Amino acid sequence: MQNDRIKWLYLLILSLIWGSSFILIKKGLVGLTAYQVGALRIVLTSIFLFSVGFKTLKTVNRTEWKWIAISGFIGSFFPPFFFAMAQNHIDSAVASILNSLTPLSTVVVGVIFLGMKNTRLQILGVFVGLIGTVMLLMAGADLNPNQDYWFSILIIISTIGYAFNVNIIKKYLSKTNVLAITTGNFLWIVFPALVLLIWTGFFETISESREMQIASLYILILSLIGTAVAKVLFNRLVQVASPVFASSVTYTMPLVAVGWGILDGESFGFTQIVAAGVILCGVYLANKRAKLKE
Repeated sequence: MQNDRIKWLYLLILSLIWGSSFILIKKGLVGLTAYQVGALRIVLTSIFLFSVGFKTLKTVNRTEWKWIAISGFIGSFFPPFFFAMAQNHIDSAVASILNSLTPLSTVVVGVIFLGMKNTRLQILGVFVGLIGTVMLLMAGADLNPNQDYWFSILIIISTIGYAFNVNIIKKYLSKTNVLAITTGNFLWIVFPALVLLIWTGFFETISESREMQIASLYILILSLIGTAVAKVLFNRLVQVASPVFASSVTYTMPLVAVGWGILDGESFGFTQIVAAGVILCGVYLANKRAKLKE
């Protein structure tokens, strides 16, 4: 019963945090390149995590480091770059909607690659949520016909990475300290990100550009709250709930992201409100199996 309550609290908090991350990426791209946004996000998050979680790494078993490394690259390294690249061409609200494909990817990856079982009702919930996502996406395409949706492929690839990530944590790292997992993830990816940030000339130009400084402030907020804190909460959510329920946060995130988008001048219509209700219905159905099990 306690896990049942706490997982909904985690879902709410993560929805608010990650739902706001898309507008922060959008603001960061005003003064930074996509590569700089992705790399700076990783480096800043690493600094914070190392300061609070480095001591927890001694609790990680030698056999677990392999999975922490894989989890780090597919769940924390490539997605920041892919989302930044995509949001150079599509609205922040649309990016959050595309991110809602994660639960579907989680079911497919879990069943095909990791041998996990899912009930028909749970799969139905994922597809209901997916239908709502498609409705939102189609309505957004009508309102913004000039956007280049080919870049949405980068977000779809990211959702597949997220799917592998949540299944790996649930299957191989469910008893590992969540802060140790998150800190270990960034221990593997911080050096490639730092090299890339240096390669873009970030440190040579930021002191002379007010625009870059303001953009970097947005990425700082995104890194500390939207990545570091949220990653710890998400890894804990995966441990106390099912992978599919944990991924359902990507169904509720668009509601927050669309709200920020409206405030920033992006379009939102009645059809998308209806679609939001369909998405929440999918979250409920996808959670049914986990609720019975726990």
